[in-house]
Amino acid sequence: MFKTEAVVVGAGAIGLAIARALSLRGREVLVLERADSVGQETSSRNSEVIHAGLYYPPGSLKARLCVEGRRALYQYCAERGVPHRRCGKLVVATSLDEEAALQYLYERAAANGVEDIALIGTGRLKEMEPELQATGALLSGTTGIIDGHALMLSLQGDAENAGATVQCRAPLLGGSLGSPSIWLRVGGVEAAEIETKLLINAGGLKAWDVSRGLDGLDFETIPPRYLAKGSYFAKSGRAPFERLIYPVPVAGGLGVHLTFDLGGQARFGPDVEWVKTIDYEVDPARAGAVYDAVRHYWPGLPDGVLAPAYAGIRPRVTGPGEPPGDFVIQGPKQTGHSGYVALYGVDSPGLTASLAIGDYVADLAS
Repeated sequence: MFKTEAVVVGAGAIGLAIARALSLRGREVLVLERADSVGQETSSRNSEVIHAGLYYPPGSLKARLCVEGRRALYQYCAERGVPHRRCGKLVVATSLDEEAALQYLYERAAANGVEDIALIGTGRLKEMEPELQATGALLSGTTGIIDGHALMLSLQGDAENAGATVQCRAPLLGGSLGSPSIWLRVGGVEAAEIETKLLINAGGLKAWDVSRGLDGLDFETIPPRYLAKGSYFAKSGRAPFERLIYPVPVAGGLGVHLTFDLGGQARFGPDVEWVKTIDYEVDPARAGAVYDAVRHYWPGLPDGVLAPAYAGIRPRVTGPGEPPGDFVIQGPKQTGHSGYVALYGVDSPGLTASLAIGDYVADLAS
C-alpha cells in the first residue's frame, strides 16, 4: 500500500495547475494520468485562446476565474517564457439585429471587470481589418493566444520541482471514500493501491466516471454530463487578419471563429455537434457549414482552402437548447466527504483560468 497526502486525477492543464498550487503550499502530491503523456484530451484540443472574460454571467465562477486567471496567466507566461501573444480580438456584428448583442456583451464584460474593451463602428473597423464585413464590433484588447502544450509542461515542471510526482499510464480503476482515509486502485504496468487523505478529481471528460467509481460517494452529487463536439478546419496560407475574429455567440458556443496559432496558421471552428460518445474524427462534410458561417463576416474566403484539422469535445453540465453552464467545482461540503474535491464541466475558459482554478481548489482542499 502506497501512501501519499494528496492525489490529483488528470494531468491536463487544470490537474497540473492544481498539483502545482498544492505542491507550492507544501502538500505531498501524486498526479495520476491514464494517457501516455500530459494534456492529451480537452487541454490540447481547443483554440488555445487566452480569453478576456466577455461572455460569462457576472458573479459566476467562469467570470471570476477567467479574469483572475487571465491576469495571472500573462504574468506567468512572461516570467516562465511560455510562448504567447496578446493579439486582441474582434467580436463582430453582421446585421443591425446583432449590434444589440454587442452592447450586451460590452456591458457584461464591464461588469466582470474586463479591461481594454471598446465598441467600434464600421469606419475604424475597416481601418483595422479591411477584409471584414461587419456593421460594428466589440474590441477586446486583452485577448491573446498561447502555446497550450508549453504551458502544461511548465506547470508540470513547477509541480515536480516542488516535490509532486506525475505518473502517466496510471488509470484510476476505482476506490473507496473512507474516514479519514481514501483508498484507490490504480492500473497500468505498475498496478498499485494507494491510501490518501485528499483526492482531487480533475478528470475532464472522465470526471463523471471517476466519481461513479468511488464507493461511499452519494451519486446524487454528480451533475449530468453532455458532450459538445467541436470540429476545426485549417486554412491553407495565411488569413488577412491581425486579430482573432469572432461572431456574436450562438446557442451552445461562441460561433465559428477565426483564430491562429503562434506560427500564423489560421483555423476556423469549433462548430457544435452534440454527441453521445468520445470521438475525435473530423467529418469533412461539416466544412460546408463552416464556409457559410465564416462568409457572414469574411465574404472573401476562397473556395477549397479549408481542410479538416482536429476536433475537441467540451464537457458540459447543460445540454442542447440550454446556455453553457458554469464550472462545477465541488468542495467537501458539496461532495459530502472531507477529503474529496470534484470538478465537472470545466470547458472554455478552462485553459485561461487554470492558474486561478488551481488556487481556488487548493483553498477548498485546505
